[in-house]
Amino acid sequence: MLRKTLLATLCASALITVTAPAFAAPTQSFQSEQGTLEVTTMTKGLEHPWALAFLPDRQGMLVTERPGNLRVISADGKLSAPLSGVPKVWAKGQGGLLDVALSPDFKQDRTVYLSYAEGGGEGDKAGTAVGRGRLSDDLTAIKDFKVIFRQEPKLSLGNHFGSRLVFDRDGYLFITLGENNDRPTAQDLDKLQGKVVRIYPDGKVPDDNPFVGQAGVRPEIWSYGQRNPQGAALNPWTGTLWENEHGPQGGDEINIIERGKNYGWPMATHGINYSGQPIPEAKGKTAEGTVAPHHVWEKSPGLSGMAFYDGDRFKAWQHNVFIGALVSQELIRLQFDGDKVVHEERLLGELNKRIRDVRQGPDGYLYVLTDEDDGALYKVGLK
Repeated sequence: MLRKTLLATLCASALITVTAPAFAAPTQSFQSEQGTLEVTTMTKGLEHPWALAFLPDRQGMLVTERPGNLRVISADGKLSAPLSGVPKVWAKGQGGLLDVALSPDFKQDRTVYLSYAEGGGEGDKAGTAVGRGRLSDDLTAIKDFKVIFRQEPKLSLGNHFGSRLVFDRDGYLFITLGENNDRPTAQDLDKLQGKVVRIYPDGKVPDDNPFVGQAGVRPEIWSYGQRNPQGAALNPWTGTLWENEHGPQGGDEINIIERGKNYGWPMATHGINYSGQPIPEAKGKTAEGTVAPHHVWEKSPGLSGMAFYDGDRFKAWQHNVFIGALVSQELIRLQFDGDKVVHEERLLGELNKRIRDVRQGPDGYLYVLTDEDDGALYKVGLK
């Protein structure tokens, strides 16, 4: 009786159709500009999931939970116990276990990369760290985990860690780093706050990084002037790194990251302080010597994960980018003319969930994580 009541309630809402897979909650259908969206709940019961990465050969996917767990979700939605061997994380505020990425040579080396908040700073402050280990053949453990990068100094009291991990076509690892809610550090080249860094997979610094050899400058830095970049992805058609970041109150941005460039924070911003007052260091929406945002939202959606769609399954989505929105609780779809954003559509608002991450699966569907106490993984496609 309870199940029938629930299905009746769903059907009476804005949903078009409802079916009930045996392994999960109902598949829901919503209208979109490209046709009917079908949204299937693959897994529930995740504790503030942050990121996912697809394993090869239909072994499922790895998913991080911010309190510190790494789990496997099978292709049919079954959730594993937490894997052993994961580093201890500083799980306070926005901190915890964050991004996960597979080595470009994962089939040979089974190496998994994790970013997370690491404590140990003066006054119990934290910073972003990245490490790597080998995923066991039985998918139950991360073996021989080793830290390869640490954000220095550690300045966060619980805010603005970043951090996304992206490998480029040449195998370099990019890490996006928040400014720990310490605005001026984003312009300080002797600190790793508010930066995008570029390293080798083992943590070594490439000789051709833009600031290598300069006194008082961190050689890992690739770009600077970032605030809190919680989304990043490699453009599959150009090979360039795209990043999205939170503005303060207003001014969320997309940036195309270029070598050695200054992206302006906090000297240039479209936002204001949460108090309603201007950002003290801001000179305006633009500032001399800095790169203006590629795209900007005057009202902040609260941007997070980012995925370019280059699959064959849904032709209507090709050459679109999808971005999670935490504050507005939507999935944002952007259309382009070249690199210029020409149209935006907001999706999944009916779920009323904070969208933390979005990835294109090997099957051509989108997979979406919601940042909740009882977080979920959704599979999204067009009917």
